[in-house]
This record gives sequence, C-alpha cells and structure tokens, in this order.
Amino acid sequence: MSDNTKTILTGSQAVAEAMRQLRADVVPIYPITPQTEIIETFANYVAAGKSEAEIVRAESEHAVMGIAVGAATAGARVMTATASQGLALMWEVLGVASGLRQPIVMALGNRTISAPINIHCDHSDSMGARDLGWIQIFSENVQEVYDNMLLVTKIAEDRDIQLPAMVLQDGFVTTHCLENLEILPDDTAHDFVGERYVQKSALDVDSPSTFGAVQLPNSYMETAIERHEALLQAQGKYLEYGAELSALTGRSYPLFELYEQGKVVPEFKETDIVLIFANSTAGTAKEAVDKLRGEGMRIGLLKPRLFRPFPYAEIRSALKNVKKVLCYDRSLSFGAESPLSGEFQNALYELREQPEFSNIVYGLGGRDVTVEDIVKMVKDNLS
Repeated sequence: MSDNTKTILTGSQAVAEAMRQLRADVVPIYPITPQTEIIETFANYVAAGKSEAEIVRAESEHAVMGIAVGAATAGARVMTATASQGLALMWEVLGVASGLRQPIVMALGNRTISAPINIHCDHSDSMGARDLGWIQIFSENVQEVYDNMLLVTKIAEDRDIQLPAMVLQDGFVTTHCLENLEILPDDTAHDFVGERYVQKSALDVDSPSTFGAVQLPNSYMETAIERHEALLQAQGKYLEYGAELSALTGRSYPLFELYEQGKVVPEFKETDIVLIFANSTAGTAKEAVDKLRGEGMRIGLLKPRLFRPFPYAEIRSALKNVKKVLCYDRSLSFGAESPLSGEFQNALYELREQPEFSNIVYGLGGRDVTVEDIVKMVKDNLS
C-alpha cells in the first residue's frame, strides 16, 4: 500500500483513470450529461498516448451498446458510460449483452428519467434496468467509484460469471465532485484484474462460433436459468475478489455496510432503528445517525453496496434483531412499492418476527437532502 498514490479526482475522472489502468481495448461513446466528463477524460488519455484503446463515436446510445456487444464478442475488453435517457435508449441491447454473456463494464452517472426534462440525480435509470442480467454496485464516494471499477471488471470477466456490470454513482453529486482518494500503481491495478478471459471469439475463423442464435421454447429457459445462476455466483466472487483487493488497498468490500456510533460495525448490537440509504446520500445519513445518537436514539445505517445480485439472506441476518427499518429510496416505481424498499421487504419476509418497515421516497430529480432533512424525516416518521 505504500506505493499507492493519493490524489484528488471527480467521480468521472476516477472512472476514466480505472479504464486507463485496466487497458480497455474498445470504448464506444455517446455524450449525455452527467457522464460526459468520463469519456472526455479518457479521450484525453488516448490522445496523449496513455491508452491504446479504440474510441468509437456512435450515433446514439443504442448504437454504443451494439458496438460494445460486437467488440466484446470479438474478445475485446469493452468499457463505456451513460446516464438516464442514454441507458433507456440502450434498453434493447442491455438484455442482449447479458444474454450473450459478454462482460462489458459500464459506468452510470445516475440521473432521473425524463419527462419533465431533468438532468439531475435520482436512481430511476438504474432501477429501471435492474432486471436485465447486469451486475450493479452502488458507490457512496469517489474512492468507491474507483475501487468498484476494478472490482466489477474482475468479477464480470471471471470465467464462471461472464456477465456485464454497471458501476453506479450519483450524477453531479459524485460525478462532478472533487474528493481525496487513493489509486493503485498502474501495473498493480492491471495485474489485479489480469487479461480478459475469452472463451470464444467471433474473430476465431479456425473455430467458428454462433452468437445470439434463435432459441425456441424448448431451449430458451435453460439458457435464462444459466444466466440467473451465473449472476447469483457473482456474490461469492464479489467477496473473494474483494478480499484480494483489500490486501492491495487496506479498504474492505462487504456486501453492504453497517454503521452505528460513528463507525462501521460487523453487526448491529446497540441499534433498534435502521436507516437504509444508497449511493452518496449514505454519507450524509452517517452524520444524521451520529446526531440522532447524540440525542439518545438507538439508530444505525445500512448502506447497500452490491445490488445485483441482491444478498437476501445476509440482509435478513443483519436486520433480524432490529425493531424498525426506514428504507429511503431515490426512485419511484409508479403505481407500486419503490424498488429498493421492495427488495428489502422481500429479504425480511421469511423472518418469524419482522421489524416494522417504512418506505420513504426522497431526492427525486436531484432535490438536495441535508443532514437536517434526514433528521426531520426520521423524527416525522417516528412521531
């Protein structure tokens, strides 16, 4: 760890730095706020000769993902980035990427889905794509953005997984915020992930293969189940490779983070009320927890990290002894329970004695959320 470099970057720049260190081969691009800085920064690396990647300027985000799938089937390490409507326009091809088992890595600057037009943060874009077979991981801050890029690339490219992955960070809040972080030496970062494992290449003319063949009712279900089981296996790989990365960084990579009394804890022992916040607001919520603790409230925070696959059993174990759960969701599932809340309620369903559960929607369209706001929301809910 003594060779690691302390620096200051935005979340977008941290993504580009990881892409450079991991020696991405093909990077298809199309601009959309707030992710554009990712590709601008990476394009500067290419222009300066610091990366040998092929940047492909596409005509739309739909084309970006089509190019990504094509390059990945040829055996390239493919990385890209998008947000909001860009992710929505990719929708058709997102399922193709996971169905073809191609380990594309995409950074997402979370931004609300229009209309009305809004360029600011909520999680409606990634939540809308949560069931398309992609690994998804939340990032509270710039350091987690960088670390997660390394971690999910290794998971996605594992020979038993071979699935695409999204690294989620809040648009403008994290993508454009300068923060202190620590980065690994170039060779160390690359060696941690290694070269991409390619089972079959579309360019291998000596051993030709078919990609994306038609599967009728007598065979499709088996393939879908294989994809599902591979995604479930990604949880074990996350813990395995997280331990390897921890040896290089000194930071830990749990499935989710438990926080009480001013520190991260292995389990809740002195907590009756648990708040759930994802991405950047989790950092704000930690200060709110400290404030409420100071007022005598036995309260803690659960910060999800790995969202797909979702760690149901582990969540259930972590929350089995608490009395109340307040799940705060920065997205709204119109006409239904909010997405994050639904997952946590599913996890708690099998408990004989379930904690009281409340779902609160906050921060849509980038509305700011302060420590005072969280304190008020908690007190209002408990009153």
